[in-house]
Amino acid sequence: MDYILTYTFYIVILSLLMGVSTWKLFKKMGYHPLLALVPFYNYLIIQKETKHPKWWVALAYLPIIGPIMMTVFHLFLMKHFGKSKFTQVLLTVILPFIYMATVNYSKDAEVESEEDLYLSEEEKNARKKDTFAGSITFAVVFATIVHIFVTQPFGIPTGSMERTLLVGDFLFVNKWSYGYRMPMRPLAIPFLQGTIMDTGQKGNPKDDPKSYVDAVKLPYWRLLQFNKPQKNDIVVFNYPQDSVHTAIDRKDPYVKRCVAVAGDVIEMRAGRLFVNGKPETILGDQQEQHKFIAHAGSQLDVPALYNKYGFLPLQEYQTNEGFVYDFQGLTDQTAKEIKALPQIIDMKEHIWPKDSAAIGYKLNAARDGYTKNIDSAQSIFPINRKWNQDWYGPLKIPKKGDVVTLNQETLPEYQWIISEYEHNKLENRNGKIFVNGQETNQYTIKQDYYMMIGDNRDASLDARFFGFVPEENIVGKPMFTWMSLQGVFTDSGSTYQAPFKVRWDRMFKATNTGEAHKTSYWWVAVGVLVLFFGWEFFVNLFRKKEEQE
Repeated sequence: MDYILTYTFYIVILSLLMGVSTWKLFKKMGYHPLLALVPFYNYLIIQKETKHPKWWVALAYLPIIGPIMMTVFHLFLMKHFGKSKFTQVLLTVILPFIYMATVNYSKDAEVESEEDLYLSEEEKNARKKDTFAGSITFAVVFATIVHIFVTQPFGIPTGSMERTLLVGDFLFVNKWSYGYRMPMRPLAIPFLQGTIMDTGQKGNPKDDPKSYVDAVKLPYWRLLQFNKPQKNDIVVFNYPQDSVHTAIDRKDPYVKRCVAVAGDVIEMRAGRLFVNGKPETILGDQQEQHKFIAHAGSQLDVPALYNKYGFLPLQEYQTNEGFVYDFQGLTDQTAKEIKALPQIIDMKEHIWPKDSAAIGYKLNAARDGYTKNIDSAQSIFPINRKWNQDWYGPLKIPKKGDVVTLNQETLPEYQWIISEYEHNKLENRNGKIFVNGQETNQYTIKQDYYMMIGDNRDASLDARFFGFVPEENIVGKPMFTWMSLQGVFTDSGSTYQAPFKVRWDRMFKATNTGEAHKTSYWWVAVGVLVLFFGWEFFVNLFRKKEEQE
């Protein structure tokens, strides 16, 4: 309801701006000037008068797409009144309501007659260019609709889900898997996630130009939510602790496996995951991996290992005794085979000692001598527990309606939920906890939370470090891999860069089936391409015949 009310408010504002800046133009077209204020109908009149498809008006107030379509309609209207020069078009795009108001209140604004539109061959060529521009615009709008409302492409740049999902896999994500999450920043540049460009590593990422207008915002709302994430689902979600973007749907997208849902209790024992006291269920397509340290008498042929095993992130160190290899992600079977190599002297799985906390500290002379470094890449969640990625928990995943106890011991576990995810004012003063100005020792959870962990357990920045994933951050399920390229992303955690190649065997295979041997649906893609280009061929052929006749 909040979403609808907020959205209605924006529509009213836009309609007022449209009415104030175009009412005289509507009158000159033969309509009552008040119709310029009526949402949808005002643009329907423009489409009718300029002889363009009326059904385009249905797209006028959709998030992200709406501003594109409105700009198109404004251009149609201005051209209808003879304003089609480059500077006039530019002003219509950049300052639409200001420029249209200038035309609206000028004395010389008149509708161009049909005779004026077709006076010369030059005008005919201009009309052909307009038709081409309209086709390009529609193609962009159609692609934007699919990208925003149906499915979104997503690339795998890191090895946290190896070997289930490989670095260089490109997926399509189904945005309706868990109900469609309506856009929260309706004014944005299509196809861009959070920023327009990266200004460089030395600059503050918060200063990078945003691809959306943060001031125009809508609350969280999910349509047709018939399902929620289940244990073992591979899920795409927005990184909860992204400090660069305040908009939830503009935070960096991550993909992990949902290992526990709201109400579950998880625990890591010597690098093995337990859910509700039971060992996790390993699916047929799940390639769970761990960190191994190998000592070799001579250097290994790393390229040969990569060609045989695929993904192989490692660090190589030379010592007086030979070489040390830090393999960041091996399955038990792969580790067994590498251990059998003649160069290997010793090889063991690396398990962090129990009760060794994964918390980083840094000096801070301005305060108490040091502060806890809560950088998620170095610190475990919650930061006051003496846990690490191999010995973790037990930890209960919060569920909507849970009443949790708040004190100095439990606050690190729930502070992000209270202040960031559920948008309350949280204060911790003199050992007392205040929520929205009221002292309290308990809090009621307002939404479900999930635990997302990578299959490559020792090379994954996941919920063990950044904590619970709120339901409102869930994007959807990966459907299938449409492209797979080895060597397209540089692995910062490895001293070896894989050679480039196309992994044809992975393309057009479903992602979330849980089966070890998945069916490839490449023939569906070929069929779609044949239909598309075949349709275009026959349409063009038909048009040529009509022109000849």
